[in-house]
Amino acid sequence: MKDDGNMDLIERTMEFALRIVNLFVGLPKTEEAQVIGKQVLRSGTSVGANYREARRARSNAEFIAKIGDCLKELDETSFWLELLVRSGIVPDSKLSALRDENDQLLAIFTTISKKAKG
Repeated sequence: MKDDGNMDLIERTMEFALRIVNLFVGLPKTEEAQVIGKQVLRSGTSVGANYREARRARSNAEFIAKIGDCLKELDETSFWLELLVRSGIVPDSKLSALRDENDQLLAIFTTISKKAKG
């Protein structure tokens, strides 16, 4: 079961990935910032890739599994973004919009998953 071919979500997850890349590029060059940054870079950029894979799924079970991967990566990204803020590496004001987008994507993918599971 596909998600009605939502091309907007393809673009939205690409834009999210680009924002994550820009965040990483702008992080301080301290070891802790770079370690956390690489984690958020990996998880945040994989959401769109997993979504594209989900759209090419050969079965409903494969689609559900790939959407589940999107949810896992978004949840992990949420953790790393929060850690950047709580550790004082990045002020909350600079990440609030990105964290909000992460939360919105989590809600969207949760809905897609529930609908696909029927």
